[in-house]
Amino acid sequence: MKCRLDEVSADPPSAPPAPLWRKNFDLDAGSLSAALESVPRPVDAVGHRIVHGGSLRQPARLTSTIRSAIAREAEVAPEHNRLELGLIDVAARAFEVPQIAVFDAGFHATLAPPAYVYPGPYEWLDHGIRRYGFHGISHQYASRRAAEMTGARRIVTCHLGNGASLCAVLDGKSVDTTMGFTPLDGLMMGTRCGSLDPGILIYLIRHRGYTAERLDHILNRESGLAGVSGISGDMREILKAIDQGNPRAKLAFDIYTHRLCVGIGAMAAALGGVEAIVFTGGIGENCAPLRDAVAGQVAFLRARILVLPAEEEWEIARECWRFLRGPAGARRLDTLEGAIPQENA
Repeated sequence: MKCRLDEVSADPPSAPPAPLWRKNFDLDAGSLSAALESVPRPVDAVGHRIVHGGSLRQPARLTSTIRSAIAREAEVAPEHNRLELGLIDVAARAFEVPQIAVFDAGFHATLAPPAYVYPGPYEWLDHGIRRYGFHGISHQYASRRAAEMTGARRIVTCHLGNGASLCAVLDGKSVDTTMGFTPLDGLMMGTRCGSLDPGILIYLIRHRGYTAERLDHILNRESGLAGVSGISGDMREILKAIDQGNPRAKLAFDIYTHRLCVGIGAMAAALGGVEAIVFTGGIGENCAPLRDAVAGQVAFLRARILVLPAEEEWEIARECWRFLRGPAGARRLDTLEGAIPQENA
C-alpha cells in the first residue's frame, strides 16, 4: 500500500512535483497507523482510491451514505473494497479532516452503451450488471500525459501490475476498457484469470462440485501468472524461472503476452486506429522483455510506444483539489466547516 503527502497551493500541474512525504507499508491497520503518525502536519484533506463505488463515479466526501455504498460493492470487488473501508477508518482516526473518495471507475463514465451493456438479458442492466471498468485513475493520468507529450488523440493505455487492464482513450475520454463488472475480467493478471469462457464455470459447478466460494478464491488468488506457472504471480519471479529453463513459466509469459497483444488490437479497433501505446504500472514500467515482445507484435499499428510511471496518488490529489475548488467549490467548502484553510488546501 502506498501513501503520500502533496502540497497543492495552486492549480495543480499535470505532472507530479516531488511529494512532501511518501511511504509504502504493509496491508494491516497497525502498519498504516504507524505510518500515518509520521506524516508531517498539518494535513487538510485525505484522498482515497476506491475501486468500486457502483453507480458512484464522481469524487465525493466520505459520508456514512457513501461508505455504505462502497460496502455494498464489496461483493463484486472483494479484493479491494473491504480493505479500503478499513483503511478509511484508520485514516479517520489519524486525521480529523475531510476524507474524499476518488473512484477508479470514474474515468470510464464516458463509455457508451455498446461498450458497457452485456449481451445477456437486458434486465441485468436494471440490476447494475454492466461494464464499469477499473484502474481509471491510472488510465486518466497516463493518457493525459501521453497526449501532452505526443499530441496523440487516440491512445491505448496499458496498466500492468498485479492487476492489469487496458483502456482506449479518444480525446481524453475512455471509450472502451478490458475490466468489466468486476476487476476480474479482461487481461491475464498476477493471480487473477482475466476473461475466460463462462461455460468453464458452469462445468466446474455441475460436474466437479465447485462452490461459488471456491471459484471466487481460485479465480482471484490461484489463477493468472501464478496459476499457469505454479511459481508466482510476480513477473520478476516468472522471468527468473524462464532463465532457469522452466517451461510453465515460459508458457505463463507467452499467454500473458498473447492476451495483451490481442487486447491492444481490440482497443485500437474501438478507437479506429491508435497513435500512442502507453505502458504503466509495475510490470508495464519495469518489464522490458514484455514491452519488446508486444512492440514487435503490434508494430503494424505504427503507434508510438511510451513508458510512464503510474501516478495514481498525484491524480487523486488533483481530483481532490478539483472537488474542493470546482464549480460548486464554495458550497463544498462551506460544508467542510472551515477545515480546509485557503492557503493550504
